[in-house]
Amino acid sequence: MKTAIFEKAGQMTVKDVEKPTIKENDDVIIKVIRACVCGSDLWAYRGFDKKDNNSTNDGHEAIGIVEEVGSDITTVKPGDFVIAPFTHGCGHCPACLAGFDGDCQNHDDNFSKSNQSEYIRFQHGQWALVKVPGKPSDYSEGMLKSLLTLADVMATGFHAARVANVKAGDTVVVMGDGAVGQCGIIAAKLLGAKKIISTSRHPDREALAKKFGATDNIAERGDEGVKKMLALTNNAGADAVLECVGTELSTKTAMQVGRPGSIVGRVGLPHEPKMDVATSFQSNIILAGGPASVTTYDKELLLKAVLDGKINPGLVFTKSFPLDKINDAYQAMTDRKVIKSMIVVSD
Repeated sequence: MKTAIFEKAGQMTVKDVEKPTIKENDDVIIKVIRACVCGSDLWAYRGFDKKDNNSTNDGHEAIGIVEEVGSDITTVKPGDFVIAPFTHGCGHCPACLAGFDGDCQNHDDNFSKSNQSEYIRFQHGQWALVKVPGKPSDYSEGMLKSLLTLADVMATGFHAARVANVKAGDTVVVMGDGAVGQCGIIAAKLLGAKKIISTSRHPDREALAKKFGATDNIAERGDEGVKKMLALTNNAGADAVLECVGTELSTKTAMQVGRPGSIVGRVGLPHEPKMDVATSFQSNIILAGGPASVTTYDKELLLKAVLDGKINPGLVFTKSFPLDKINDAYQAMTDRKVIKSMIVVSD
């Protein structure tokens, strides 16, 4: 089968490898229909993260058809159309029961990888996989895109809003204009936020943020950006801030624009070894967040919201590529020519 390989920084290739097989009783082999590139995949591609040359790709989002199941699997069967969340919860440990299956306490290896492939071995598939009614051919390409976001970015954006306790009437600032930030805007709107401030410096991304529900946009960074964001809140500060980037500046800004007692929902993967939390202490700002509870959110509300047409997160995919053009998909995102790259693996 074909799979994407991280050849070196700035270069993804496609190689033929052995098709995965069942190794554990709770494994599921999935034929991938659609995959994609995540913003977090770009850290190694851009040379910011250390990663071995000629190693497994970091891709962790996919939808596909169940091909084979281990002996412990009773919840899905061959032929089922499924969303493969990037997190693998068990559904019954204290963390999963509390709605934090991204931090499942029963699975040591609970994160997907190597999903930019024709077939994947999904571990711990009994509870974590999300069944989609029907088969892929029942859905438009646009709907397939939205379903794919439920493997990560839509659930991650929702996680930021959920842990930030966004509620009806709130003013929310969303740090980041990538796919997760855009989905954070969708989530804030879904939860009833009245004013949603996006932070894009790119016209196409700002336009999409407005389509998703942003009421205002601040492009400036640093002190000027903080000043303008606060002005939009009558200098009171936002009720909630969704930090969807992970950089030092984004995190610092998030803590500066929230009102006293607000919550910063952090889902941007941190890339700084240390963080100054003095600002949050002085203003009683709460920091929360981490890996998204993908399966919980999909099963509770996000899948239905997509199928009912209530939300359309698939719009974050602004260009599609075949698997053989995986490097182009990565480079297009690196160059900010697309918001998120869809990988068409099979029909």
